[in-house]
Order: sequence, then C-alpha cells, then structure tokens
Amino acid sequence: MTVRTASVSVQPAAAASLNATDRGRLLSGAHHDPHALLGAHPVPGGVVFRALRPYAQAVAVVIDGTRTRLDDIGDGLFSRVLPLDALPEYTLSVTYDGTESEVQDPYRFLPALGELDLHLIGEGRHEELWTALGAHPMTHEGVLGTRFTVWAPNAQGVRVCGDFCHWDGNTGFPMRSLGSSGVWELFLPGIGEGTLYKFDITRPDGTRTLRADPMARRTEVPPATASIVTESSHVWGDAEWMAGRAAQHPMHEAPFSVYEVHLASWRPGLTYRQLAEQLPAYIGDLGFTHVQFMPVAEHPFGGSWGYQITGFYAPTARLGTPDDFKYLVDALHRAGIGVLMDWVPAHFPRDDWALAEFDGRPLYEHEDPLRAAHPDWGTLEFDYGRREVRNFLVANAVYWCEEFHIDGLRVDAVASMLYLDYSREPGQWVPNEHGGRENLDAVAFLQEMNATVYRRNPGVVTIAEESTAWDGVTRATSDGGLGFGLKWNMGWMHDSLEYMQREPIHRQYHHNEMTFSMVYAYSENYVLPISHDEVVHGKRSLVSKMPGDWWQQRANTRAYLGFMWAHPGKQLLFMGQEFAQGAEWSEAHGPDWWLLDPAYGAEPDHRGIRDLVRDLNTLYAREPALWQRDTDPTGFTWIAGDAAEDNVFAFLRHDADGTPLLAVSNFSPAVRHGYRLGVPEDIPAWHEILNTDAAHYGGSNVLNQDPVKPEPHPTHGRPTSIQLTLPPLATLWLRPA
Repeated sequence: MTVRTASVSVQPAAAASLNATDRGRLLSGAHHDPHALLGAHPVPGGVVFRALRPYAQAVAVVIDGTRTRLDDIGDGLFSRVLPLDALPEYTLSVTYDGTESEVQDPYRFLPALGELDLHLIGEGRHEELWTALGAHPMTHEGVLGTRFTVWAPNAQGVRVCGDFCHWDGNTGFPMRSLGSSGVWELFLPGIGEGTLYKFDITRPDGTRTLRADPMARRTEVPPATASIVTESSHVWGDAEWMAGRAAQHPMHEAPFSVYEVHLASWRPGLTYRQLAEQLPAYIGDLGFTHVQFMPVAEHPFGGSWGYQITGFYAPTARLGTPDDFKYLVDALHRAGIGVLMDWVPAHFPRDDWALAEFDGRPLYEHEDPLRAAHPDWGTLEFDYGRREVRNFLVANAVYWCEEFHIDGLRVDAVASMLYLDYSREPGQWVPNEHGGRENLDAVAFLQEMNATVYRRNPGVVTIAEESTAWDGVTRATSDGGLGFGLKWNMGWMHDSLEYMQREPIHRQYHHNEMTFSMVYAYSENYVLPISHDEVVHGKRSLVSKMPGDWWQQRANTRAYLGFMWAHPGKQLLFMGQEFAQGAEWSEAHGPDWWLLDPAYGAEPDHRGIRDLVRDLNTLYAREPALWQRDTDPTGFTWIAGDAAEDNVFAFLRHDADGTPLLAVSNFSPAVRHGYRLGVPEDIPAWHEILNTDAAHYGGSNVLNQDPVKPEPHPTHGRPTSIQLTLPPLATLWLRPA
C-alpha cells in the first residue's frame, strides 16, 4: 500500500489533550474506561485520535492510505484532531527504534463480549464460563486478534501485559470495565496462538500486581507462571465411546475397576502423547475399566502432586499442550478405557501471582480470614457463598467433562468443605445460621455442581472423597442429598488395612474390622480405594503393610485383593500396587518397573501378582454378580461372617437373576481341609474360578480342582453344604458349574 503524508491544519490543543484527572488515571493504569479516551472520537471541529504508545518515537494515523502524524503530548501519549465529518476506518503507524509498523488500534473496537454473557456472569449461572472469560482468539469486526476478559470487580484498572510489550506493565494495554459485572475486556488485534500474557491489576489502594489469568486454558511450564493464548485444533476420534457413555446405565450398576495414576511419574519423562502410546495398552491388558489421573490442572509445585492448583482450566504444561492432553484422553477412549480425574475445589495456594487476593481484596477466598485460611495445608478456601466463585467452579467441572471428554470427577477433600469446624478449635469458627457446623454454602455448591454435570453430561460420574458419615453424599439432590454418583469408602479402607497389618494369630480378635463395612455398605454407593494416600509418608506400600516373611506378605496381598474385588463396591488401586512394589511411591521416580523385568529372576513375586490383578479384572467383568447389584442389599449374603477363630470369611454375591458367586477368604497361614460351608440347595455343583494361592500367582498351589458337589449336610443354617480345601492366606471364588 502506498502511504501519503498529509498536511492538515492543527485544531485547538484543548480538544486533543486530556484533563489532568483522566490523564493521571490512564497513565497509572487506574482508568475504568480507556476506550473513552483512546481511539477516535468526535469533537468540535472534527475527530480526535489518541494513542498510548510508551517508548514510541512517533505515531501516525493512516486513513485510506494517507498518513497523518499525531502530536507527542508526553508520557507516551499521542494525539491530534483531524477535520473529519465522521469516524473513519483507520490504522496506526507506530515507530520504535527507527522501525515503522502498521497496526490496528485496539481502542477502535466495540466490546467483543455479549450482553447475555455478562448477564449470566452476573447471575453466577454461566455454565460455559470458559467461553466468556480468559483469552480467546477470534475475528472481531473483520479483524483477527484475541479477546481478553477477566473478572476483577475490586480493581481500579486492569492492563493486558505480555511478551508483546516486553512484560513492561507501563506499556501494557488498558482494559475497559463492563459495568457492574466486574468484568474487564479488551480485544487486541494481531495477538494469537502462543502469546504469553498476564493481567496488570491496579488494586484499590493504588498498588499494582501482575497476575496469571484465572481462566487460562494453557500455561507456561512451571516454575514459569505466564498464561498462554491457545486455540484447540484437536479432532476427536472417540465418537463411539462418547455415544456409549451417554447411553450407559448408572455407573454403580456397571463394572467399574479403576487404576489410579500420577501422570508425571507413571513413567517419568513421558509426554502426554508418549503416554498415549503406552498407557492404554498397559491398562487394557490388566483389564481395568477406568484410569483415574491425580490432578492434571496446572500447579506450581510438583511435590503437591497437583493438589494445590493455580490454573484450574489448564492441564499442566509439564507434559505438553492442552491438545496433547486431549490426544491422551482420546487414545484411552479408543482403547475402551474411561478417564477419571481428581478435581480440587476445596482450596488453592497463596502464590501472589495467582488467585489469592486477586484484585487486591479477598475475591475467590472468603473475606473472613477464619473462613479463608485452610488450617491443614497453608492454603485458602473458596468462598462458596459468592455466586461468581461458585460459577467459576461449577463451570470448571463442566469444562473438563465437555472440552476434554473426561468421564468422571473424583472430588478431593469434600469433608474439609462440608464442615465449618474442620480442623479448627473452638473459637476459630462461627456456626451457621441454624447454629450448626455445616457449611451451607459448600453444600449448595456441591449440589449445584453435581446437578449441572449430570444434566449436561449423561454417563459422567462424580465421586466424593468424603471421610465422615455425612448423610446422603450419593443421594440425589432432588431428595436433599449432595448428588454424587459414588463415594470413596474410607471406613472400609481403614478397617480392612488395620486387620491385614496384624499377625494372623491376632486377627481373630479383630474379625469385626473386616465385617463391619457390611453394616453400612448400602448407605451410599461406594468405591473401595487403595489410593496413593495409603502408600506414602511412612504408611508403606500395600505388600509392605502385610505381616510375615516375603512369601506371607505376597500371599496376604493376593488374598486381600481377592477379598476386595469380591466385596460390594467398586475398586481403585494405585499404580505400583498391581505388582506388589515394596517401596513407597515417590513422585520423583514413580513405580519400580524393574521388578517386572524377567532378568530380575522373581517372576512369581511381582509378575504373579500383576497376573492376579489381570485375572481379577477379567473375571470381575464377566461375573455380573460382582457388580450388577452393588447397591442392593439383596445382592449380598453372608455364609460365614463369624468364623473369627478360623480367620475365614465366606459370602455370596448375586446377579440380577439371582445367580450366585461364592467368595471365601482364609486369612490364616494354615491350610484348612474339608472346610464346610452352607450353600444354596438348588446349585448342583460349584466350580473354582479363582484361587489366589495358584502357583502361577506365586502361591503354594493348594487348589480345589474338581467340581465341588453339595451334600445334604446342614451347615450355616442351610440344608446343604460343600467341603472345600482352603489354601493358606488365600481367597477363592466359586460359581455354579
């Protein structure tokens, strides 16, 4: 384009200048409406053009190829009145260090955020909040660029700052306040994918703070903290999985066996895309129906394992881009594996570049310091009573399910949210309006989150890590419950591990630790979790918890896993425990995969237990009795729940048609020959389908090889019974032959 330099008459300086107040607020980053000052505006005598370009040598306005230089009025401000009858289409020509470039003026554009978005944000009901706030590449008024929006209601002013202005806040671009919504907006032409940015916020007291975008969908690799403009180009290939997910039965009526993974350490050094080449095959081979990722949202400190989040909308950049994470989820779905992830709405860290006092005052956290400070983790708790904060979290749950096709959210630390006195002493908390200790705001938030997720995403499941006896965690919100689909059974986990860690000679005195779970097994829809929390910080790995020598430790582990898979409820097992890793897990090096190397020479020791886990999952999926009536009391019957002196437990599981499966566990090191158990009289014979003492699992191979036929010998209140040989420290499964 040929640019001509025009000679025009200069209009009065008063029309081109700014009053002292506006000028001062604009230059200090404290003006709520920079678009009213900058850009092009009608004035007496024509149109005034103003630009704020600190460090520029010259600025000119270009109209229809004609270039008119603006006057330098100091402090990076350039202005001039041109004798025009109407506002023209124009660009700016800006000169830095002798180099001239033509750019679009951000202050000539109307807001790129609609009134409906602002209304929903103000109501706290924007279920797709990520589409309204944050950084979004787009074409606006025919120009390519990025719309930046941020919620900062207490700020005097907000500027977009980034690599495009050399991280100099004074050269950042002031945003406009969109009324009472508390939202600030700016469309920046020419900014696109990969641009680094933050928000330079002027606090109410006039000081400034540089903050990452709370809605950033991509971040720098920690310890760097900038947000990154991103736009997805991933093409999903999991349509069949997603259609099946939407049509499936409730999760508590389907097979559900979960392998828990810390992505960064499963095989250290692998990216999301490299994990996609290995993880689906490994999980599929072992027969798990789902994988659960420890939190993948961005977090500054790797040692937090992802539980102290600063980027709630961004998968951690340590392993790749958001599209790379989508690729991993896609690969798992195409392999027939569901994807769950830990979700952490209970708290957030105090980093001064993230959410804490985001705009100079408590915003995401509660304004009462006693309510804001989490007493255990040195973090801050969300203010669930503030509609915009609740919206931020509810939309975040929806975001992971819809944008990343996540099949379920395991919600961390629910108990810490539900109770006002959680880990607090008297005087450190204030009762609710009814005089109770329940956090009514948190209850309402969890109900809204669950109802919204289930309404928008049929087939998705939410799972509560809730360690108390709160009533109705998995009850529908319409019936006054919290609305979760499943709940971790922390009581079963604690009691059963307490029992297993005892020497067998002492177990008879603690028999109830294994049976008590059936007293409340149907009060909620449960998952039985052997999670990462149980194999760190001196708690020892699963196999190392067990008493006895190495053979007995492995036998105890096999028997326990067989008991766990047969017990009502779903299963979750943390990585490394599927092959009896002896060392505690560490995020620094992950599982001890070398233990599975045939060159190590201990195949029955570790490979045998991994083979057992594979067979447990395979049989579990094939036997509807183990999952079809998980939440129905008629799906379970004790045969021998009181054989304390023998350390024996025997029970039946029933499928929807009543077909039984018999599970028998002998947690004694003694072989019990001719052990008689009462069984249903209408079953002509029983066949052993699982024996954790089998030689190929590393056991002593004490088996019941032939079909076992009932005899008319009354036992356990039944007219017929069978005699079994119970191997030492082993679990048997038998089904009708």
